[in-house]
Amino acid sequence: MKLLILTYLKEHATDVEKICKQANIYVYSTSDVTGFKNGQEPDMLEEWFASGTEKFDSMILFSFTDNEKADKGMTSIKKFNEENQTPFPIKAFIVPVEKFGS
Repeated sequence: MKLLILTYLKEHATDVEKICKQANIYVYSTSDVTGFKNGQEPDMLEEWFASGTEKFDSMILFSFTDNEKADKGMTSIKKFNEENQTPFPIKAFIVPVEKFGS
């Protein structure tokens, strides 16, 4: 069993739903997250009217799933990110689950 974790901008929520369906992942949880981007030196031309730290409305998704579905999801996410060159790609992590109980 694996724990698949995804982080993405809210704008990609529909895309992430499609990716989960492609990977046959139908059971998952999501939550709203506010992402911050700190510690970067500002580009004065791009940040001319900026008023402070950047915040982004993001989502986090997690699903306990089998190895095959987690791998298929990861492959679909990599393909999505390659095809949609965005400064905020979907981030994906697969974490092994050593033990679980129900």
